[in-house]
Amino acid sequence: MLGIPRTALLLGLAGLLPFLAGALTVATGFEITSGEGGTNTSLFDLLASGRALLLHYGIIILAFMSGALWGFAARSDQHLPYVLSVLPALWALFATTGPETGALLNLALGFTALLGLDGWFMMRTLAPPWWLRLRLLLTAVVVPCLLVGAFV
Repeated sequence: MLGIPRTALLLGLAGLLPFLAGALTVATGFEITSGEGGTNTSLFDLLASGRALLLHYGIIILAFMSGALWGFAARSDQHLPYVLSVLPALWALFATTGPETGALLNLALGFTALLGLDGWFMMRTLAPPWWLRLRLLLTAVVVPCLLVGAFV
């Protein structure tokens, strides 16, 4: 599909499943909230709360994307790509505290801003030529899922 390697595409699409499950759980009203003010700590709690699943998985994936950018930065002899590559992980750490609604909105913003970084790495030929096509496809699903978690 659009020159994206099959393995990257399939794993990327599979990575959407927790986002879709979280959004579906919230949208259908099957969400079970924790009795501790929304603090979910077990795997069962994450699976029972769509918002918690979206939040925790979103943080993991945004930090994971930092690692992908770090790998691209390693192809450069400049400092700036390394600095830019850590921004998504820092955003995931600092912008997702507080109420779930704000944290989910900040994650949606983080994934949207990540596209700008993806484009920056593409323009400098540090990312593979198909990278931005894959990232656009995945982000087009991730951001609406996070917004469902924030607003529904």
